[in-house]
Parts: sequence; structure tokens; C-alpha cells
Amino acid sequence: MESAGSVDLFATKGVEYLLVLGFLPVLVLFWRLLNERRPSPARGVVTPSSWFRFDDARFHHQGHSWAMPEGGGVVRIGIDDFAQKLVGIPSSIDLPPVGTRLEQAETGWRMRVDNESIDLLSPVDGEVVDVNESVCRSPELVNRDPYGEGWLMKVRVPGWESNAGNLLSGAVARTWMEEATAALRARMATSVGPVLQDGGVPVTGIAKSLSEDEWSEIAREFLLTRSRRLSVSRGRPVVPSSS
Repeated sequence: MESAGSVDLFATKGVEYLLVLGFLPVLVLFWRLLNERRPSPARGVVTPSSWFRFDDARFHHQGHSWAMPEGGGVVRIGIDDFAQKLVGIPSSIDLPPVGTRLEQAETGWRMRVDNESIDLLSPVDGEVVDVNESVCRSPELVNRDPYGEGWLMKVRVPGWESNAGNLLSGAVARTWMEEATAALRARMATSVGPVLQDGGVPVTGIAKSLSEDEWSEIAREFLLTRSRRLSVSRGRPVVPSSS
């Protein structure tokens, strides 16, 4: 027989279990509400590292240009965030006129930054059908919004499937960008010098911090192209002859 002052431990534990079970749905509901209020990242844009923004909805050329089909055989192209941070704010962008025929992996346009002229490679074969006049007037758009307002031109690409086979997309493109970022980190640690902002993010226009020889190596390695030093004649830059 139980005494009047005794406590039924099993009954007490049972109440505790019921309280815990009753609290779990409340905890789950609170967690869902908390996550719903978090801002979602922009669709298609991921960040493989803290250095460069990357759009995994686009097709990427290994020279750091991108292509985005728009329907009707027309493809919009531009440069990625990696390229614009390397090159910096251009003084001008020389886009080919409408009607020009582009070849994949050949020079598609030229960017001028201070006394440097940088050739960049087209991600596709085709005929230029439109150019972004806003970028021609305000070249810094490629720095502010390389995947949006900073697009460069539209190209009619009859053989898109074969072109796309030479480009990177999805998880493969993300891995490539991560590897390119790691390679740039390694190079900067040994030879590039102090080109990081506070917080370890690279300055826009890494090229400005490099010697001519270092920048030429960077352009060949990451942009798969060349950078040419411009001479100055009567205050105007002149591309030296290749001969």
C-alpha cells in the first residue's frame, strides 16, 4: 500500500513524455516559419566561393564568356564575373557590328582597360544580330551586372547543339569555376601580389596590380587569349602591329 506522501514516478514520466510530444509540432512549425522568412538566392546564381558570382543557368566557355539561348536560334552572350574582376572597369568595349560572323573559341570582341587591350573569345559560332548599345555607352555595366544588363550581343546560332557540346553547364560548370578560383588563389599567393580587399575578396581589376608579363600569363591561363600593351600617339591608344 502506498503512503499518502509517495509519488508515482511512472505517472510523472508519462506526463513529461506527453509534454515533449506536444511541443515537437510547435517546434517544427516555428522552424518552417523561420526558414520561409529567409531571403532566397537569385534563381540560377550560385557562389562557389566568396570571390566570384556564378550563374549555373548559363552555358560557359572556358575563356570565361557565357551563352544563353533565347529561342528562335538566337543566343545571348556576355562575360562572367570572373572575367570582369580580372579585367576591371573597361574604358571601352569594341563589339563587332551586326552581320559579323563569329567563330567559337576565336576572338569575339575586345576590351580596353587603361593601356591594355584584351581580346575575349566567343562562346559560339554564328552571326551577330544585335549588340548591347548600353554597354558601348557605359562599359562599366559589365562590372555591375555581367549576367544581366551587362550582356554584350545576340548571335544567331544555327548549330546550337554542336556549340553547346563544347560548353560547360550545371554541376560540371560549377566544378570548373571552383577549380579556376583555386588556381587563381594559388597564383595570387605566390606571384600576383597584394590584390585583395579587406575580407579576402579580390579587387576588381586584378590586371592593374600586375606587371605586363604577369598579366600576359594570367590572360593566357584563364581567358585563353592575349593581352596587348597599347602605345600612345597624340594622346590616343594605338594597338601595335603584330608583325
